[in-house]
Amino acid sequence: MSDLPTTARVVIIGGGAVGTSALYHLALAGWSDCVLLERNELTAGSTWHAAGNVPIFSTDWAVMNMQRYSAGLYRELGERVGYPLNYHVSGSIRLAHSAERMQEFAQVRAMGDRQGLPIELLDVAQTKARYPFLETHDLAGALYDPHDGDIDPAQLTQALAKGARDLGARIIRFCPVTGVRRQNGQWVVEHEKGEIACDKVVNAAGYYAGRVGQWFVPHGGRPVPMAVMAHQYMLTDEIAEIEAWSRDAGRKLPLLRDVDTSYYLRQEKHGYNLGPYERECRAHWLGDGDPLPEDFSFQLFPDDLDRLEPYIEDAMHRVPLLAEAGINKVINGPIPYAPDGLPLIGPMPGVPDAFEACAFTFGIAQAGGAGKVLSEWVIHGRTEWDCWSLDPRRFTDYTDPDYCVDKAREVYGHEFAMHFPHHEWPAGRDRKLSPLHERIKAAGGQMGVHGGWERANWFAKPGDDVSEAATQTWSRNGPWEVRVREEVAAVRSGVGVLDLPGFTRFEIEGAGTARCLDGLIAGRLPKPGRLSLGYVCDDRGHVRTEFSVLRLESDRVTLIGAAPAQWHDADLLRAALPGDGTITVTDRTRALSTLVVCGPESRTALRRITDADLSLPWLSHQAATVAGRAALLVRVCFAGELGWEIHAPLADMETIHDAVRETGARPFGMYALNAMRLEKGYGAWRREFSGDYSALESGLDRFVKLDKATDFPGKAALAAQAAAGPARRLVSLVVDAPDSDAPGAAPVWQGDRIVGEVTSAGYGQRVEAAIALAMVESASAAPGTALEIDIRGDRRPASVQPGICRWDPANERIRA
Repeated sequence: MSDLPTTARVVIIGGGAVGTSALYHLALAGWSDCVLLERNELTAGSTWHAAGNVPIFSTDWAVMNMQRYSAGLYRELGERVGYPLNYHVSGSIRLAHSAERMQEFAQVRAMGDRQGLPIELLDVAQTKARYPFLETHDLAGALYDPHDGDIDPAQLTQALAKGARDLGARIIRFCPVTGVRRQNGQWVVEHEKGEIACDKVVNAAGYYAGRVGQWFVPHGGRPVPMAVMAHQYMLTDEIAEIEAWSRDAGRKLPLLRDVDTSYYLRQEKHGYNLGPYERECRAHWLGDGDPLPEDFSFQLFPDDLDRLEPYIEDAMHRVPLLAEAGINKVINGPIPYAPDGLPLIGPMPGVPDAFEACAFTFGIAQAGGAGKVLSEWVIHGRTEWDCWSLDPRRFTDYTDPDYCVDKAREVYGHEFAMHFPHHEWPAGRDRKLSPLHERIKAAGGQMGVHGGWERANWFAKPGDDVSEAATQTWSRNGPWEVRVREEVAAVRSGVGVLDLPGFTRFEIEGAGTARCLDGLIAGRLPKPGRLSLGYVCDDRGHVRTEFSVLRLESDRVTLIGAAPAQWHDADLLRAALPGDGTITVTDRTRALSTLVVCGPESRTALRRITDADLSLPWLSHQAATVAGRAALLVRVCFAGELGWEIHAPLADMETIHDAVRETGARPFGMYALNAMRLEKGYGAWRREFSGDYSALESGLDRFVKLDKATDFPGKAALAAQAAAGPARRLVSLVVDAPDSDAPGAAPVWQGDRIVGEVTSAGYGQRVEAAIALAMVESASAAPGTALEIDIRGDRRPASVQPGICRWDPANERIRA
């Protein structure tokens, strides 16, 4: 009789470092009734051939958090679970060839300050002292991370597996999963030896995650957005000089990364491990003629060193010792890539009680933290840190196979690239287009991607430098600056028009709609004909999402949200509203688009083309005819001026847009809109309003109604916080920053202590000042408090302003 389990709380599919970490962290949290199924032996996928590097460095806050947690866990894991680990904390040196790269390093060093990490910037002499075999004549400096190193991937996986088993979890090897089905509100995971009924299921199948994901498509899922890239690294013969240095120093050389050339070089025993990320990279298993094998366990691709020659030669010039050693082994294995190079960790879009932990390009470095994040999603339905950058729902319906492959090649070939604030990556474009796309481009629109949608960032004039090279700068003062200033001036003094496709849009109706939404949103619903902002919180009172709530009738409501939030918000509503058919939710994101018409002359302009009552007050909406086409006219304006949003079907947008332009309205873009919303102190989703901050900390007091009779998520936590006073406050800072704006997550200092972080920053043309919105400790939030912001290594003076709003704080212009 088989002793295989037939029930479990959670089933994890995939036994690599990530899957075993997820199992271990679930068991640590007391969820020991969990099972991991692996088709072969543990580590049979990308884990077994991984190089095992464990960096903490990242310009993404969630990734740095995750990798920091991994490094800390690995330092104590062997002793904690009683399993020996070869974990070498050698430190690492990242080389900079330019001042721009040193600025990036300074940004990461500042992020490290916030996370308590002793990351250092080195000059050339200090770099040479840390790595004596290095040629430094063309370097600008380096970044040193003492916590970096490398670990044996197989030992790590086995240690996590042992820890999970010791806590009562089960691991079943050589047990291929063959499918899933939904039955009586549970998942049934089918495998070659039987089946397991479970409450929740996790796809941690590595480069097989796409195949596993297909099983969930009939249950509301979608193809997993990923591609598989080939990554090669090579091991050299041993080198006498390295052996002598290690013997004398009693440790390994620091791991070396030449990020501007694109490779890492690590001491392996007494030789080297060289791993380039080449521009002419290769994707595998692309479909017809190149199918994903049924089983690729413990296998590799054939060696393909020709395309690596320039990187090998460069490394030999950088570290001449390398040229003295022969190559004795080449590893060329599959690595999964999501379109942005970050993993997929969290709820599977559209599928209840299903989760993903896959598409890890740096799976060994991230496995420990990924297990923590995944277990929090499974157990609590939220995570300690805001992890939107890792959430599988950040991608929506535009990630077809060609897109995934094109973006994976771009990310792999630019693995160490700097991500400048005004640079747009060219691959995978034009997936979601406004009906006005060609008109906008013809008017000079320089396009950017926002939640998959193409929107104009700014409008160029003939002769402006619109090259990609011009955007590769940390400075705000590129060729767009003068045009953005002109666009803001048009909105401030006349009338501007912004094409804004892609708003997430749900129409909700049916008996009980108002009652259900009142129990979901922290504030009160508006009356019919009016709109308000509505915030949905988690049990801590932290903000999950933001809606514009348009009440059409008593039990008929439209919810409008951020473009990237479409699948996130769909899941939220699906879980919150009854599933008995009494309330229907219709996603009309693709059916309608939006034009913003705003500025002090906008009423005069609109009178020429609409029969609407333009005297209706701010925060009202009405059905109207605009340019002879039916539309919804909403009196609201994110730019903080008199203005309206025109919502209409896609087929009518060209006619409406042309009529608006004929009134003299000047087009403006997202850069101008962002500058103006900062002047108003308007927060943005996943910046000021995120899982890291409570609604009260984010200054949303007027949208939190603790006195309403209805309970809503987070009400008790927010009531307690209101009684005690929030520990942090969102403030507006005026910054002495003549050239560059602070990046998100930049630390805010008061004297020698970090008291907060920047959430958004930019230059406000109407107030002629650099502005930063920042979350700071309440004791440092008083108006006039002198603070400093670390802008890529340059600490700039900043002053807390009397209120969050710097432009028209009485809202006289918007109410005009």
